[in-house]
Amino acid sequence: MTLEQDTCEIEDAPERQHFRRLLLQWFDRHKRDLPWRRDRDPYRVWLSEIMLQQTRVNAVTDHYERFLQRFPTIEKLASARESSVLAAWSGLGYYRRARMLHAAAKKVVKQYKGDFPGTAEDLESLPGIGRYTAAAIASIAFDQPIAAVDGNVERVLQRVQGKSLAGEDLWRAAAALLSQRRPGDFNQAMMELGAMICLPRQPQCLLCPVSSFCATRGELCRQGKEARQTKREIHYALACREGSIFLVQRSKTATLMPGMWEFPEIPDANGTPAAWLTLRHSITVTDYVVRVMRSPVPKGFQGRWVRTSRVTTLPLTGLARKILRAAEII
Repeated sequence: MTLEQDTCEIEDAPERQHFRRLLLQWFDRHKRDLPWRRDRDPYRVWLSEIMLQQTRVNAVTDHYERFLQRFPTIEKLASARESSVLAAWSGLGYYRRARMLHAAAKKVVKQYKGDFPGTAEDLESLPGIGRYTAAAIASIAFDQPIAAVDGNVERVLQRVQGKSLAGEDLWRAAAALLSQRRPGDFNQAMMELGAMICLPRQPQCLLCPVSSFCATRGELCRQGKEARQTKREIHYALACREGSIFLVQRSKTATLMPGMWEFPEIPDANGTPAAWLTLRHSITVTDYVVRVMRSPVPKGFQGRWVRTSRVTTLPLTGLARKILRAAEII
């Protein structure tokens, strides 16, 4: 049994009603206990959605709690220095998100007196908020009946309908299924289904609450080729003295992570001492072998000595934070 593929009124499609009922019952029983699901405060919903962009749930949970301790309200976030926001964001990567988060907080406080706009259209006017994020916030925090389509939802819809969907066809298909009564829960249920059951490579069809509606049982072919991972080796110098470490700051005009603090990168050349610490680090499609040398400050670097007790107050790159943890400095 497959779902109708037009976009008629939901109330006119009994199969859609049955699909929604089964999915929401499953979600009510099996949804993960995530901190941003404990209330529908738009500030917290917005923060979680920005953090979850391009980042796995298990990597976000602890950062989310710590960020809220530092900035419990949007007013606190708006009045903070950008360097403080970046420091609290450190470790999540994709730092442009943090800068846009800060800019959006300022706009909400200035233009909306601290109250989030309640429609997807108005939310899209805020920095860093696109169509999906606006729909997610509007439906979860404000019960606006609007579908939200992320990668997980896209995969579920394509498998249910048994064909590739893109662009407006994808959004129309999501809107046709949406629960008007519980739009926020339904959007989260679709995402949860894709994240926990309707997996990209090993879908758990026997556990799926709506498998009877699925045209493919997880067998829809993926389109295109996955990006091939490249490998690279990089070397950093760890210079320490009297409870301080030496760090350098990336240019504020750098394309990647502008203004962030990191260890000095040194060339891989003959005579490089044996690595004191080796670890692995991945950024998008590149896998790095990172070798850290204990050494004096390399020549030619302008940086600063930072007390180890104060280092986490700086906006560190994710790799710098990883090195500090591996070295048991933080």
